[in-house]
Amino acid sequence: MITVNSDGKIMVRRCLVTLRPFRLFVLGIGFFTLCFLMTSLGGQFSARRLGDSPFTVHTEVIGALESRVVLRKMSDLLELMVKRMDTMVRLENGSELRRGDEEHAVDRFPPGAKLMEKIQEIAQNVSDIAMKVDQILRNSVLHSKVSEGQRDQCEVPNDPKYPDCSGKVEWMHARWTSDPCYAFFGVDGTECSFLIYLSEVEWFCPLMSWRNQTAVLPASKPLPKVQAAFRSNLSHLLELIGSGKESLIFMRKRIRQLAAHWALAARRLEAKLKGARREQKQILIHIGFLTEESGDVFSPRVLKGGPLGEMVQWADILAVLFVLGHNLKITVSLKELQSNLGVPPGRGSCPLTVPLPFDLIYTDYHGLQQMKQYMGLSFKKYRCRFRVIDTFGTEPAYNHEEYATLHGYRTNWGYWNFNPKQFMTMFPHTPDNSFMGFVSEELNSTEKQLIKNNKASNMAVVYGKEASIWKGKEKFLGILNKYMEIHGTVYYETQRPPEVPAFVKNHGLLPQQEFQQLLRKAKLFIGFGFPYEGPAPLEAIANGCIFLQSRFSPPHSSLNHEFFRGKPTSREVFSQHPYAENFIGKPHVWTVDYNNSEEFEAAIKAIMRIQVDPYLPYEYTCEGMLERIYAYIQHQDFCTTTEPSPLVAPPQPARVPTALAPNATHLVWPHNASLGSEAWPPLHSLQGWLAETGRTCTDTCLDRGLICEPSFFYFLNTQDAFLKLNVSCDRTESEMNHLYPAFAQLGQECYLQKEPILYSCAGSNTKYRRLCPCRDFRKGQVALCQDCL
Repeated sequence: MITVNSDGKIMVRRCLVTLRPFRLFVLGIGFFTLCFLMTSLGGQFSARRLGDSPFTVHTEVIGALESRVVLRKMSDLLELMVKRMDTMVRLENGSELRRGDEEHAVDRFPPGAKLMEKIQEIAQNVSDIAMKVDQILRNSVLHSKVSEGQRDQCEVPNDPKYPDCSGKVEWMHARWTSDPCYAFFGVDGTECSFLIYLSEVEWFCPLMSWRNQTAVLPASKPLPKVQAAFRSNLSHLLELIGSGKESLIFMRKRIRQLAAHWALAARRLEAKLKGARREQKQILIHIGFLTEESGDVFSPRVLKGGPLGEMVQWADILAVLFVLGHNLKITVSLKELQSNLGVPPGRGSCPLTVPLPFDLIYTDYHGLQQMKQYMGLSFKKYRCRFRVIDTFGTEPAYNHEEYATLHGYRTNWGYWNFNPKQFMTMFPHTPDNSFMGFVSEELNSTEKQLIKNNKASNMAVVYGKEASIWKGKEKFLGILNKYMEIHGTVYYETQRPPEVPAFVKNHGLLPQQEFQQLLRKAKLFIGFGFPYEGPAPLEAIANGCIFLQSRFSPPHSSLNHEFFRGKPTSREVFSQHPYAENFIGKPHVWTVDYNNSEEFEAAIKAIMRIQVDPYLPYEYTCEGMLERIYAYIQHQDFCTTTEPSPLVAPPQPARVPTALAPNATHLVWPHNASLGSEAWPPLHSLQGWLAETGRTCTDTCLDRGLICEPSFFYFLNTQDAFLKLNVSCDRTESEMNHLYPAFAQLGQECYLQKEPILYSCAGSNTKYRRLCPCRDFRKGQVALCQDCL
């Protein structure tokens, strides 16, 4: 026989009291209440998403009547349970108190009293919830009735000012679920939500008359206008750049190295401007080629001899914009980019959630593609604010999407329909674009004299840090080795690259300062045809070297050379570094035919006999670049002329106040003319020349010591201009062609330009004599005319 002591009985009774069926029932009721509330009200709360805009319209309230009935029944049921439980508890407490051996245990654990409190608490909560839900449902029904009244007003308007409205509504019917961003902005599949979205978020439909216009997308408060002030301390810029990548570390080092030069340049430009007031710009800098999504092939190669030209230029751009006193945001990841732009969740079909907070955006082609993907229609709206860093340039024929497609100029990089001046190049080789540039370290007179005194008369440094550049160059190197000691800076990890001959002293990859010390000793810096148009030759010339490079015959271009294939330019490159050949020249730059051994050797002998001083063009000094970018930010405004669409030509004057120059060879602009008085560059710098057959405007202007200025085409694009040049036009037509305005001698026909963004200094045809706008330029600063600052 099993015996159980009194303590065991007490424990069993406590368990039975604790787990009685009615307690389980009460817990079940509570759980059921929670589930019911989540189910019946879930639609009410989930229908109002966190991202819903203020103009969201919800017209359905499901189960309103049923919700009230069930809640009231639950409340009545809990009240009945309270009454019955009150009786049961009194009986239970009485039986418990008659057991003396359990008296103290019951005192410690009064289950009836506690249970009553719990049930009353649940009943009160359910009653409160029922009242609140009833109020919510009443408001929902009222809102539903209002929405039903508004639904009658949601007919697609027939407004000639908005011809695309009906088509866009049909598109929304079929595709609004294709991107979550539409639901984020309140689209729910109803006609009203489509029209509200298309009128208040996008701009294809007119605003609805019954809408509260304060509910339209909230506009961010414009920042108060602040005057820009020159900065000389660059420590905050270094913090903005960060150091998460090798490429960023390289940029920081370069900026720190040139900090004193930037500070001096800022003081000089400030004195030159004489206290002129400037507005501080909000500027976003997105370096797209450094994002992980674009592959970021540069960062891993910084320490392995990879190309650094782009990072040199970006470091200098960051320094210029910061020194000029503007407010910068710098991004090298898509996450940072989306946060700064205000990109809505989704796949990029919708506009930004807020007006663009930046006056200017500096990026590259990779970044441009990324922003187009995420900005939706806002990209088109704000495209006039972009400045695209484009090493080799983008010609107008490649930039105009329709024209490029029709005439075979379409590439992977063009067709953006920008004003061509929005593309900014490393060298001033494409007047259709703006010249951004970079800087080299400027030496003072003492440093220049020290370099001259320490120059070795027979030391050469080869331009090429990658071993592949040396392949097949044994013949040139053998000739050079007869006269000079040859040094290289080719990257290698363990073994010497076999492409580098044994007689070459290879230093491996050098830090920038050590590389400059090597250049300061060397007499010759020699290029082997690649890389094209890098910063190193200018650095070598600035450190007292002579630069020897190869002449290309035939010239390299996208038609015959793989490197240029696909780039949005037809420019022909006649040497490794055309800027050095054309704008610097001898004695600092020698360009010879490397396939002619005698010419090559003769050049080496001649270079051995001469001495040169260190030389740096002004436009590649810190002051020169600062001056140039200051002028661009102050005067280049593509928004006033390109919105709402850059493809709409401005009205063209029938006559412009051009006049023949005294020698009757070209057109000039009278100083007293009022038309175009606000133009930049100033119109009195304009000279209109008629090119010879088959010549580009770029070459036509250079032949006369001038620069082609595409913004002046507008003032020459008239029949009157041809008449003043004594050109008789039997017929005049206006067409889209990047060679126009031009004159065809066969048939005596004059052609005017129909599309403003196709005005181009580049391009030629043996059929035409092009009418070319030229201007003067500041000494050492081809980007600016003499009165442009």
